[in-house]
Amino acid sequence: MKTTDEPIIVEEEFNQPTSKVWKAITEVDQMKKWFFTNIPDFKPEVGFETQFNVSSGERDFLHLWKIVEVTPNKLIKYNWRYKDYSGDSFVTFELEDHGSKSLLRVTTEVIEDFSDDIPEFKPESCKGGWEYFIQNSLKSYLDS
Repeated sequence: MKTTDEPIIVEEEFNQPTSKVWKAITEVDQMKKWFFTNIPDFKPEVGFETQFNVSSGERDFLHLWKIVEVTPNKLIKYNWRYKDYSGDSFVTFELEDHGSKSLLRVTTEVIEDFSDDIPEFKPESCKGGWEYFIQNSLKSYLDS
């Protein structure tokens, strides 16, 4: 993924109000049920930082997250990067209230190029990951 690439955007409509989706994307106990099971802690507060490892075959990716913007029930923006790998990005979760339903839009914007040599850093891998997490995992979690 490069700074010259278009942002990666994944959207999904949920049959739940924004308040319920907001809790699912910002409360660590709920995040562990649909996102990453090993997130040690999470707070939707500007300046909050956390880190955790995800193994992908022969590679480990130590995720480094820092919250840079929060508007409760509407938007949360992370600085998202990986220890020991070049590249940096912002990931923004935006909620739109549609009455008893809500729309979630996740946008990844690259602010420093990621390595071409790592398959997990290809745009299609990023898009596929977000489609899995948002359109499958989170949707199933909220519908259960």
